[in-house]
Amino acid sequence: MEKEQIESDEPENVTTPYQDATVCNCACGLPFHRQLRRLALRAIFLNDLLMSEIGIHHHRFGVNYTPTRSWWYCWNDFDADAIAADLDAIALLGADHIRIMLIWPFFQPNPKVVSQAHLDRLNTLMTLAAERKLDVCVTLFVGWLSGFEFKPPFQLDESFYQLSESRIPQEHYVRRVAETLKPHDNFLGFDLGNELNVCWFTPQHAIANAWSSHMLSLAEACLPDGIHVNGVDHNPWLASATFSPASLATTQKIIPLHCWTFFTGALRRAGEDCFDPRCVRLPAAMAALARSYADDAGKPIWLQEYGMSEDWTDPQNIPRFLHDTTQDAIQSGVSWFTWWCSHDLDPQYEFGHLEYSLGLITHDQKIKPQGQVFKELADAYRGREVTINRNVDIPAPPPTRNEDSSWQWIEEWMGMVDG
Repeated sequence: MEKEQIESDEPENVTTPYQDATVCNCACGLPFHRQLRRLALRAIFLNDLLMSEIGIHHHRFGVNYTPTRSWWYCWNDFDADAIAADLDAIALLGADHIRIMLIWPFFQPNPKVVSQAHLDRLNTLMTLAAERKLDVCVTLFVGWLSGFEFKPPFQLDESFYQLSESRIPQEHYVRRVAETLKPHDNFLGFDLGNELNVCWFTPQHAIANAWSSHMLSLAEACLPDGIHVNGVDHNPWLASATFSPASLATTQKIIPLHCWTFFTGALRRAGEDCFDPRCVRLPAAMAALARSYADDAGKPIWLQEYGMSEDWTDPQNIPRFLHDTTQDAIQSGVSWFTWWCSHDLDPQYEFGHLEYSLGLITHDQKIKPQGQVFKELADAYRGREVTINRNVDIPAPPPTRNEDSSWQWIEEWMGMVDG
């Protein structure tokens, strides 16, 4: 939309690209979804930064997108208008990217068939995101998400990483999705899967590492302009789970980290105090640990998942937690930030209770206090060059890889215990 069109449609007393999105501060009498779209257009225009030109050495801010209508079952019950309204609200947050989930068995119901209908829906989502200046990280082999498993019937668990057995259907899937994404300039990159080690675990690290390297190379060959990653959870870094940390640290241009205070045990070790350094400094500490495995103090880091549930702390603590954690990670040279998640989940769907309050936006499109904090941080740092002290000495990785030794390393790095 041209600048003149946006300005002519703007009520006189709207002076900033962001305001309390519960209502429009005017007497325009428009329906709420029209008010939201008007504010989003204003935000998009004023924050029209060419993020495709911003790389891994500049700060980016985004969200893990959770559709308000039908969750990720929306791939089977698609409503473009509902997704557009969600993306309008996300644009109001000052986000420049989203991470989305392709439920693998929905997209590939058969080894030889990738659903054209689902690819068309992905194409529509990419277009809607581009209209709102949102780049999109597309997560491919989603078999694990929000406590549920989604596995195609043709894929045996024990052979998932066995390229000799699984390569042909998996490569077919990657290539077909890549064909759909190739025309879209707002494609950020592939994530091979959402915490693959949770859904498909193997003690054979060499096999899993080879699979990851192969698929990252395939992604690069299909879409060379993308930033392609393998977004595992914390276990490969803190314990011994499927992928080796050295391989993860050295085979990716930017290292994605999932830094959950609850699942890592940080909150328990902190006596349930989310402001304890073990919680607030967890992303910075895990970034240091990943850089230690990379043997590179300047390795770019993507905080791909972090968040806080009302099940874990008082709701009033969450805005401050978001602020303090993000600021500390910025000071530690983390490049990209992707909060989990965009919207609170639809209460008509059954999930673990902790899942319902993770959003920056309510299910009915109202910006929460933590969403306001997110926007302030995004507006302050988005597009700025990352500051990394490349001359700092990072300790060698833990001599043994288990939760206790990794946490000892983290606490020593934080200065909480003597090394």
